[in-house]
Amino acid sequence: MPTWIIVVLCLLLLLALTYFIYNYRRHILGIDAPEKKVDVQILDKQSNRIIGAQAGEEDEEYWFYVQPLAGGPKREFMIGIHYYQVLNPGDIGTMTYRGQQFIHFALQRQ
Repeated sequence: MPTWIIVVLCLLLLLALTYFIYNYRRHILGIDAPEKKVDVQILDKQSNRIIGAQAGEEDEEYWFYVQPLAGGPKREFMIGIHYYQVLNPGDIGTMTYRGQQFIHFALQRQ
């Protein structure tokens, strides 16, 4: 087999691996993802105990589940306790997020 074919295949493999890592970091981990704002309705919220939390550490994590008003997939985000206490299922507002990281929620008052 000619060596140039092996070199081309190795370069293509390297290119594919680089492209995969770039997309994984941006779309799954949210690194360098653009900040987005979307109007959503809160479907539900939940708190989960953190097993093995040390003394002085947070022993619960807080989540809420949202549905975009314009349609689209339901999403879940981990939020801080201050958002967890204030927001309720059925609330509508504008959520700001980056990748899978929740940034802010602005409640729409009626």
